[in-house]
Amino acid sequence: MAANARTVLVVDDDPEIVSMLSARLAGRGYRILTAADGLEAIAEAKRSRPELIVLDVMMPHKTGWEVARALKQDPVTEGIKIVMLTAIGEQMNEMTSPLYGADAYFDKPFDFGALETKIAELLA
Repeated sequence: MAANARTVLVVDDDPEIVSMLSARLAGRGYRILTAADGLEAIAEAKRSRPELIVLDVMMPHKTGWEVARALKQDPVTEGIKIVMLTAIGEQMNEMTSPLYGADAYFDKPFDFGALETKIAELLA
């Protein structure tokens, strides 16, 4: 991994999704951090200040929406790009994710190529 690798925080309570996303994005040269719930996500984002967060919506302790809102309202973390992932339904994701500050959103199951393209665009 290059010394100037961009940092991405992958947040999901499903370890398989975290593992898949982490491996795929690490293979593209990103430095990967992970969190398994909303509280962990906020703590890690404040500690590490990743450039981008791939954030699940439905998680324990705090939903992805609550995490996104908290991070976008905090001057320390407001500049972090957020991509929401959810299985709650396309229209619900489309209506709600932007309200909470998400920069992009994808419905599960998602296309890895499209997600990677969006991440690259947001970090450009």
